[in-house]
Amino acid sequence: MTTRIYVRASTKDQDAERALDDLRAFAKAIKADVKEYIENESGTKLERPVLNKLLDDSENGDTLLVESVDRLSRLSQADFDVLKGRIKEKGLKLVVADLPTTHMLISSTDTITNSILHLVNNMLIDLLATMARLDNDKRRERIKQGLERSGYKPTGKKANTAKHERIKQLLDTGHMTKEEIAKAVDVGIATVYRVQKG
Repeated sequence: MTTRIYVRASTKDQDAERALDDLRAFAKAIKADVKEYIENESGTKLERPVLNKLLDDSENGDTLLVESVDRLSRLSQADFDVLKGRIKEKGLKLVVADLPTTHMLISSTDTITNSILHLVNNMLIDLLATMARLDNDKRRERIKQGLERSGYKPTGKKANTAKHERIKQLLDTGHMTKEEIAKAVDVGIATVYRVQKG
């Protein structure tokens, strides 16, 4: 049986590996073979490449070890149900480092005790996932309110397709620098790079 450690942070600026040492020590204490999966993706996305790889690699009886429920999910309830279904389908034991009742799943062999632990843990994990999602929603709402109070208003501008076509034409000629193209078309240099990137 393998313990598959999953650590996640939302952006490249955040340190996804921050909790890795603690989770390694936890896995070492239960004397398990360990595989590590490190990802920088939003917890609001169901489709995460590293998490998908972890699930693909997993075998029945393996342990999925996470620091906390919000590192695994800030998903909508429907998406979280899909993720839980995938975890269950693979036969993974979900162990959350900061949720001690899940630790008992590692060593318990009694079927009645296991059934009760699964029931309790499922309720707690659902509750914590809901709280993580609500926390994320509140944070987004506070950011939106802060931007509104500061006077920021999204422009809602649509791309000027005529200017974009002209930029493409000038880029294709190869005779002008990006700065010259930006001046000639009356756009910012970032727009030229965006158009070039496609």
